[in-house]
Amino acid sequence: MARYTDPVCRLCRREGVKLYLKGHRCYTPKCPIERRAFPPGASAPQRRKLSEYALHLREKQKARRIYGVLERQFQNTFDKASRSKGVTGTVLLQMLERRLDNVVFRMGIASSRPEGRQMVRHGHFEVNGKKVNIPSYLVRVGDVVAVRQGSRSLILFKDRAEEARVRATPDWLQLEPEAMRATVLRIPERAEVDTALQENLVVEHYSR
Repeated sequence: MARYTDPVCRLCRREGVKLYLKGHRCYTPKCPIERRAFPPGASAPQRRKLSEYALHLREKQKARRIYGVLERQFQNTFDKASRSKGVTGTVLLQMLERRLDNVVFRMGIASSRPEGRQMVRHGHFEVNGKKVNIPSYLVRVGDVVAVRQGSRSLILFKDRAEEARVRATPDWLQLEPEAMRATVLRIPERAEVDTALQENLVVEHYSR
């Protein structure tokens, strides 16, 4: 499967906002967007007023890049959201939040969503006692996401479990840092999704 392999900080500069793709570095002065808050390229072009189509496109691209989803996969997720009951934009965000790699990030075990995706890919997590190595796996209410027994002794996970104690966890997850696991209490509400997105623009992009 194709995957973006260039420096991810270029994506933040392209969107003009922090997408928090580099973990702890994004919270320090070393973050490139703090020093070069303009699009990447050979020169620093002036930001022009965007057309209505461009605004919709940029918001869709921002959503894709925040959650690390490829174009076709994002399109399929949107199609499922549009066929579901409820507000399409809200349902779309709820589905993206329920991705296993995002849940690992929300648990505080991963410092970023890309790192969470890598951890899942390497088989460090299980859902309801069964190994799951698919980052796009959608958790359901009542599911228990945990670090596998064989991975809990690794120094990385021990350190992250300590960090998770002080890191804010969304109310729709019940975290047990000592056991390195979390239970999905309910579907996240829109107000609980702190991702800086205007999902209505994404809906308008696909509805044009």
